[in-house]
Amino acid sequence: MSVFLLGTLDTKGSEVAFVRDLLHEYGVATRVVDTGCLGTPAIPADIPRDQVFAAAGTSLEVVKERNDRGHAVTVAATGAANLVAAAYARGEVTGVLSMGGSAGTTIGTTAMRALPLGLPKLMVSTLASGQTRPYVGGKDILMLNAVVDIAGINRISRLVLGEAARAMAGMVTLQTKSSTAQNDKPLIAATMFGVTTPCVEHARKILEAAGYEVLVFHATGNGGEAMEGLIADGLIAGVLDITTTELADELVGGILSAGPTRLTAAGKRGIPQVISVGALDMVNFGPVATVPEKFKDRKFYQHNPTVTLMRTTVEENRKLGEEIGRKAAAATGPTCIMIPLKGLSAIDQTGKAFDDPTARQALYDGIRATHSQVELIEMDNHINDTMFAESAARKLLKLIRSSAVAAIRPQSDRDS
Repeated sequence: MSVFLLGTLDTKGSEVAFVRDLLHEYGVATRVVDTGCLGTPAIPADIPRDQVFAAAGTSLEVVKERNDRGHAVTVAATGAANLVAAAYARGEVTGVLSMGGSAGTTIGTTAMRALPLGLPKLMVSTLASGQTRPYVGGKDILMLNAVVDIAGINRISRLVLGEAARAMAGMVTLQTKSSTAQNDKPLIAATMFGVTTPCVEHARKILEAAGYEVLVFHATGNGGEAMEGLIADGLIAGVLDITTTELADELVGGILSAGPTRLTAAGKRGIPQVISVGALDMVNFGPVATVPEKFKDRKFYQHNPTVTLMRTTVEENRKLGEEIGRKAAAATGPTCIMIPLKGLSAIDQTGKAFDDPTARQALYDGIRATHSQVELIEMDNHINDTMFAESAARKLLKLIRSSAVAAIRPQSDRDS
């Protein structure tokens, strides 16, 4: 009998491996289930992804050919639920532990809801402090707030994932033992959404190679609030604010607002920051049925069964651009705004659901009208282009090197 560890191993492989190894240390057997679809798995799975999709009555090849992320998440959730339920019926499951953002949480908790009360179920999620009813339902699912996005092992994620492993070990064996490692690398905060992941992941690698530890915050409202709090507490050396989508939810009335003080902490503390416009093409709501009636005539995209996206309008984009420009202009430290002229998210580009050049232009014009003396860099790239990600990361490193917080740069960066 084993604890089933569910995760998208193309994006969460290192985190799943971290929890798996801790559980083994505690004497808990595991079976790793790969619920990913697109990228190459980072670690081997005990139950590979083709078995997950087969359990949903389809195949990995069919899902890939359709090339629809929302559909892939729905099918993966169904397959994971069927697979875990069947394994439980055979007496093979002692508990289920999963980790992820909105997609990973949908998949993990769908599987958990297929299991009976009393079986340990633990979901480490970036959405745990928000509206959790669509995920938990009437089941005894424990949700642990990831605090930072699940995007690499760092001092915050190490603590949270360690808690998850100990909690699961305690639930299945009543034994707890572990320690958490520490390091003294200076911290960079970054913001990410599923639709800006390629940009942030590439930039993170560059920043880590320069000697920094990168905390990636899922821009789900609580993620932005957590990041602003850490910045205000003086724990952050620089900010790569690629994904400012929470501003749109605050302006329009979505469910993932981080409040009116979003994009202010770094400016007040004089922390170097690179600001971009990631996912400002969208406002976030829950399931389709929860979208307010007043928005019924707007353009929508179902990101997954529990997240519905609404395209921001021309006027909303103008206001968002003006807000970014004003907040950047008020900053007391090194600040740069970077604009990707060819699109703000994975679904805002030529041929995709939210492609709207007029809305993008209104956003850029709003920034141009209000950024004052703050450096503004416009690049003829999409936000997820490698060139844009690399330019943003290197620009932040340059700002940090020239700033008053040079004392907290890593030695490798100071010597370069």
